[in-house]
Amino acid sequence: MNLDLRIVGRRMIADGVVELSLESASGDALPSWEPGSHIDIQMREGLVRQYSLTGFGSTETRWVISVLREPNSRGGSAFVHDSLDEQSSIAVSPPRNHFALTEAPAFQFVAGGIGITPLIPMIAQLAREDRDWNLFYAGRSRASMAYLEELARFGDRVQIWPDDELGMPDIEGLVGAVSPETIIYSCGPEGLLAKLEEVCAAGPVKRVLRTERFVAREVELDGPDHDIEVEFVQSGITVTVSAGQSILSVAEANGVDILSSCNEGTCGTCETPVLEGIPDHRDSVLSKEERACGETMMLCVSRARSGSLRLDA
Repeated sequence: MNLDLRIVGRRMIADGVVELSLESASGDALPSWEPGSHIDIQMREGLVRQYSLTGFGSTETRWVISVLREPNSRGGSAFVHDSLDEQSSIAVSPPRNHFALTEAPAFQFVAGGIGITPLIPMIAQLAREDRDWNLFYAGRSRASMAYLEELARFGDRVQIWPDDELGMPDIEGLVGAVSPETIIYSCGPEGLLAKLEEVCAAGPVKRVLRTERFVAREVELDGPDHDIEVEFVQSGITVTVSAGQSILSVAEANGVDILSSCNEGTCGTCETPVLEGIPDHRDSVLSKEERACGETMMLCVSRARSGSLRLDA
């Protein structure tokens, strides 16, 4: 069920980046959340976008999001920048988290541009707990990078890398300097994440990497799609999903109640338990380990390697 929130603060924190502070319209406390969480914002009828909870000013009664104006916006970032002002009311989902901190001796954060947003609450928590962490933060220029002033207080734990001053970052060198027991968390543009995945998977020591994508990753298909027989056990419905159709769209057409939002495999809203069958994962949410387990799948983009699936829906 969506929450009725109002905007109580609005400020530009970098070139093209606006920070919004949100509170309950009733003044009540907001649902609790953990670092890595995001919320869905209902922009207008039929348009929903996901934004990470962020900032150093979040409290029990206030959430903070920061939104980059995308030059090729499909309506989300343009709506936030052009239509939302202080005192605007918006419908927001409770927080969900597919990018949670796990236990580790040390953490290396790698941010690219607006990808700093989900990492800020992680840094704030680890700093409060006096844990071992470091941040590498790259961006087009200092002017384009949010939260530089707030991050400056952490001293040499934070390395700022403006591309216009220093050129492209040395990802191989960055990863090579990280101890094997350190978990790497990263969010940023696809080029950065793909390079990190390549470097972390290479060499004699495999690094543990957790990523969050704001846009869907490129997926290499093993071959052409085939028809799938899908049984929705709770609903008592069995359907055939043809090549070119998504499981989600066929489910919705047949009255199966599946929560969904992004329709591109980036938000995790439509994650559904798999009872039988082998999923063909095409999302940008699940880790390699979660994919290998095959216990859940994102119905908006993923299909099946097997001829049939039984889903707990």
